[in-house]
Amino acid sequence: MGFNMFSMVSFTVLVVCSPITFGQTAPPTSSPTPAPAPAPVYVNLTDLLTVAGPFSIFLSYLEKTGVIDTFQNQANNTEEGITIFVPKNSAFSSQKNPSLANLTSDQLKQLCLFHALPHYYSLADFKNLSLVSPVGTFAGNTLYALNFTDDSGTVKINSGWTKTEVSSSVHSTDPVAVYQVNKVLLPEAIFGTDIPPTAAPAPAPDAPAADSPAAPSDKGTTPSGKPSNSSFKSASWDVMTQLILAISGLIMLFL
Repeated sequence: MGFNMFSMVSFTVLVVCSPITFGQTAPPTSSPTPAPAPAPVYVNLTDLLTVAGPFSIFLSYLEKTGVIDTFQNQANNTEEGITIFVPKNSAFSSQKNPSLANLTSDQLKQLCLFHALPHYYSLADFKNLSLVSPVGTFAGNTLYALNFTDDSGTVKINSGWTKTEVSSSVHSTDPVAVYQVNKVLLPEAIFGTDIPPTAAPAPAPDAPAADSPAAPSDKGTTPSGKPSNSSFKSASWDVMTQLILAISGLIMLFL
């Protein structure tokens, strides 16, 4: 009886003092927390267009109309990103008909907005984009839309008034794509739908005809321009005849 009592007391002490009783279990192994995705790199469009190429005229229009702020906000504060088509300075200087000089401030702003899409597109994306053309721009849809075609990797753009292509990639890292174009994109909403026909290319000049021998310019000359022998003999006979007649006349005077 004493032994059984001792065993029960010993067992009770062991249970009370065990780690399980006090909740001291080994902590579970936790999996490492994945690192957060890097934030998109901030792209300053003003700096980019200033140093990347001859885009000072287009940049001045963006700043004058305030469109640069619209593009900058879209580039860095949205998930969609932006795609901008930037004409070179020479594109503006060669734009004569129609002229841009008489545009109102609102039309100039719409013209600038017409040069961008409210989504980031890499060059490879234009192959699929050509299947859903026309594509709306920041300026709007329909008369402010652009048509794209992919010709063996060359992106061609058609606004109705303007037919051009992407000549180089200035910057193409999500969320900002900037592509150089050689012409100003003119929307039908501003310049109308009565688009003059494209002039046909000038015909190639005709090949020069084969050289042919020159025809004699005078009856008494050869093709080389020298008098013929018959002409020389005829002239000599005329001179001798006149001399004989002159001598005969003098003899008659003295008789």
